[in-house]
Amino acid sequence: MIAIDTNVFVYYVDSSEATKQTQARQLVQELIETRADPILLWQVAVEFLNCMRRWELADRITREDTIRYVEQLESWFELVVPNRTVLHTALDLNTRFSLSHWDSLLVAACIEAGVTTLYSEDMQDGANYDGVRIVNPFRNPVS
Repeated sequence: MIAIDTNVFVYYVDSSEATKQTQARQLVQELIETRADPILLWQVAVEFLNCMRRWELADRITREDTIRYVEQLESWFELVVPNRTVLHTALDLNTRFSLSHWDSLLVAACIEAGVTTLYSEDMQDGANYDGVRIVNPFRNPVS
């Protein structure tokens, strides 16, 4: 199973980062078309919504844009909500791998959901955290 980190979705809608926007759009489209069963993790969904709300406050986008972007994600990917074990797994990952608080929670949610590949620019490309492989789509773009 595959998951995508918040930063990739933000680049998907961020026209000020044209190259990364193109790469993010290519990745998302490829995952949808190949039916790779990508999922939308709860943490990613709420982080994305938070970013869009900040953009609204800065007059970068409208509320209608935010709603449209969120509805797109909901239509493309199954939303997976973690359970309480994710907290303890995150603490363990933080201790063993020195991941940040938020990265530990994200990887723990991936483990819980059965994700084997996480596309993210925020963690070390190629790293493997208890079976979750990190792929930076901006370092080695999907072709």
